[in-house]
Amino acid sequence: MLTITDLRGRTPSVAQLRAALPRGAADVDSMIPTVQPVVTDIKARGAAAAHEFSEKFDGIRPASIRVPENIIAAATASLTAEVRQALEEAIRRVRAFHEAQKPADMTLEVAPGGTLTERWIPVERVGLYVPGGQAVYPSSVIMNAVPAQAAGCSSLVVASPPQLDNDGWPHPTILAACDLLGVDEVWAVGGAQAVALLAYGDETGETEAQPLAPVDMVTGPGNIFVTAAKRLCRAVVGIDSEAGPTEIAVLADHTADPIAVAYDMISQAEHDPMAASVLITDSEDLAAAVDKEITARYEITLNADRVREALTGPQSGIVLVDDMAQGVDVANAYAAEHLEVHTADSAATAAQITNAGAIFVGNFSPVPLGDYAAGSNHVLPTSGTARYSSGLSTHTFLKNVHVIEYDETALKDIAPTVIALADAERLPAHGEAIRARFENLPAAEPAAEQE
Repeated sequence: MLTITDLRGRTPSVAQLRAALPRGAADVDSMIPTVQPVVTDIKARGAAAAHEFSEKFDGIRPASIRVPENIIAAATASLTAEVRQALEEAIRRVRAFHEAQKPADMTLEVAPGGTLTERWIPVERVGLYVPGGQAVYPSSVIMNAVPAQAAGCSSLVVASPPQLDNDGWPHPTILAACDLLGVDEVWAVGGAQAVALLAYGDETGETEAQPLAPVDMVTGPGNIFVTAAKRLCRAVVGIDSEAGPTEIAVLADHTADPIAVAYDMISQAEHDPMAASVLITDSEDLAAAVDKEITARYEITLNADRVREALTGPQSGIVLVDDMAQGVDVANAYAAEHLEVHTADSAATAAQITNAGAIFVGNFSPVPLGDYAAGSNHVLPTSGTARYSSGLSTHTFLKNVHVIEYDETALKDIAPTVIALADAERLPAHGEAIRARFENLPAAEPAAEQE
């Protein structure tokens, strides 16, 4: 079922590896002409335009953009005890991990009388996008809201598409997750129009009883239209990343359990027809066994058609390598969003990985654990961007500001250095700004009046 890429007996360069490995293509640029008019219209007409796009794309117009408190409360009341307990436990673990991430301010005296301080300041208002298309993602509410709260963001708004089956409101489980997290501002708007409305807001009050204040940052995963809107709006607001289709790579040797590996690859494939599932192994027997198990088991899943399309697409497959050393090189070149390691010494192998959004070590640390309740974040870099970027965390919602404080003696001591560098860069006014504090420079002559 899975396409095989055989790298055995070859020593490809990093560039050759990247070209040879299975990888999907999400052409965001091609969506810009489609999404640009949406963003432009939202900027001009705000909520009125958003309602029209909801009717067009979601098939329903919500009674208001902002979800009323009683609708949110009713959604929470409708939760089963089992789902509520699961959400609360996931929140507890994710909160514990993300609160521990928050860095402390730091002050250093670099010279007598000269101090530098690094302050960590939370982004003030954040828009958290939660998809609502092919699945329901209360876990994405948790993964976005908790780190923002841990960072200390003072204002959060969740945007999620209106649902035809829910009277135009976002899915009740998403609303309930917001309520359990204490997020009381939820907008019934999805897609590119949601990103644009978060970025530009609508503060006229003409279309809403409560103005829709713009945000400073937009985070959260979404489809290619959401990603294109993020690209178009990133000059107005900060964004976390341009997320591509989700992906898993499994680095495994002959000791791996083929049934467990098969289910992990199937589970990732059910997210999206463009999802990627890749097995990297030095065991031909394991490769055959995993392919056999996937073929035998994927059809029993609820989303079998979606899984089949994802697993037979160019983004999925099996990569055969000579040994685990080459396997590590391949995994680092692929830079998976999620990387599972199933080897005789999984911890030692995982320690050699430098490029991955998250690393899941051993048979009892599968990706679905991280999707929901490990405590880590599931909003992670895709499409190989784990080579240089990180997943969503408390740090995402913090900005660092450097505070410089020198006294007279400290500035006088460093003045020759600053002046020399300013002269070297042919920016003499920089040096004069230092001299003016210590030398009696002549007063400037008044400028001649223009006749």
